[in-house]
Amino acid sequence: MGLFVLVGGLVQVGVIATLGQAAVGAVGDRYLLAATGLLFGSAVLGAFVDNIPYTAAMAPIVENLVAAAPDPALGQPLWWAFALGADLGGNTTAVAAGANVVVIGIAARHGQPISFWRFTKYGLIVTAVTLVLAWVYVWLRYYAFV
Repeated sequence: MGLFVLVGGLVQVGVIATLGQAAVGAVGDRYLLAATGLLFGSAVLGAFVDNIPYTAAMAPIVENLVAAAPDPALGQPLWWAFALGADLGGNTTAVAAGANVVVIGIAARHGQPISFWRFTKYGLIVTAVTLVLAWVYVWLRYYAFV
């Protein structure tokens, strides 16, 4: 709950808007680069930060990027890249998603404990493969045949 209050405060004082404008300036007209950065950056951050507060904090920044696009069709892949990255990053570590914590608890109760590092060893592989597939999807769907 505290993270949502923090994000709301950052929105109110203009920090999120400033970050959004900085992102717009950094992206320029390089939307494939922006989608790639959102996909992989969201996954890396999502591996260590719960994806719900992260998504709440980043959504206004992505909204600024999408709004700055001269054509709404250029902005749509940014939302997809952001959503896929935040979601798939939750597969990386045991603490990245609530479902991971629940499964580790259930496994331990049934005599099959899963350590943080064991989960992460497999999670990194799963996340890397799915991120590459997601990037290929975004590239083929929105950029390859434009």
